[in-house]
Amino acid sequence: MRYYIRENTLFVRGNFRSLSTGAGGGIGSVSTLLNHAVEQGWDARDPIQELSAVISREGLPGDFFGLLSAVRMQHVCILQYDFVTVFISAEIHGGSSGTINIIVYSSEGMSDAALAGAIITATEAKSEALRRRGHEVWGTPTDAVIVASEGPVIHPYAGVLTEVGMRIHAAILFGVPEALQRREGVVIRDAPSFFIYSRYGGDHWAEWLPKACPYYPCHFEGQRCEFCYCPFYPCGDESLGQWVRSASRNGPVWNCAGCTLLHQPGIAHYLIQNPEASLRELKTRQRKKQG
Repeated sequence: MRYYIRENTLFVRGNFRSLSTGAGGGIGSVSTLLNHAVEQGWDARDPIQELSAVISREGLPGDFFGLLSAVRMQHVCILQYDFVTVFISAEIHGGSSGTINIIVYSSEGMSDAALAGAIITATEAKSEALRRRGHEVWGTPTDAVIVASEGPVIHPYAGVLTEVGMRIHAAILFGVPEALQRREGVVIRDAPSFFIYSRYGGDHWAEWLPKACPYYPCHFEGQRCEFCYCPFYPCGDESLGQWVRSASRNGPVWNCAGCTLLHQPGIAHYLIQNPEASLRELKTRQRKKQG
């Protein structure tokens, strides 16, 4: 899975088995998930045409599931909890207007039943988050969820007590209030907010902020930090890292603390401009530059 934001659209790319409650949704195999922010005064009569036009302008295949929102993509919250990544845009007004869009991705395969179960888990978590925040409504008429996974099926179910469901529930319970605060201007960010579930110093959610990072420079002066959390992780490329035994989890984990590939200014810039570039492509560019 790779994701990027272009203008006012979040694109999530991969080879997904997916289930969507959004416009033109259903269940199927798609290569793109998107959350698109429409302009004020947008004519809502044909959402499929709007989403198809976005896909066409990007030059992407026509197999996609999409969501529509009035929330600017700078207010999106992205939450990573191990193999689960959740994207949330949210606004809700005093009555029942607004839209909360949620995209859930698992890098570990889910059965079709688990995809359906994850919709339930995500909706329960959203409603619980709104209730805790004191809202009188637990959703809006236009709320929508997309759940997607890649790879062989590992998870047959996705209820809140399963490994995948627990992570989905935790990410949405934490992420919905954070997304609302950004939309409401309580928290000001000029780019999407990225959170990771950290076990360092006790289990907690940590927001990664590239500005004023206390660890800069973690590699070298002048490094680029947009990819502090590498989109290729875990790449398994032993020229860039190694598998090590984990003290907190069963089995090995990928340690690439010494890798500087995506911190090199030229490589980082190229990946920003070409978000679907392969790791092999980036390494080739690095070799040519060094040679």
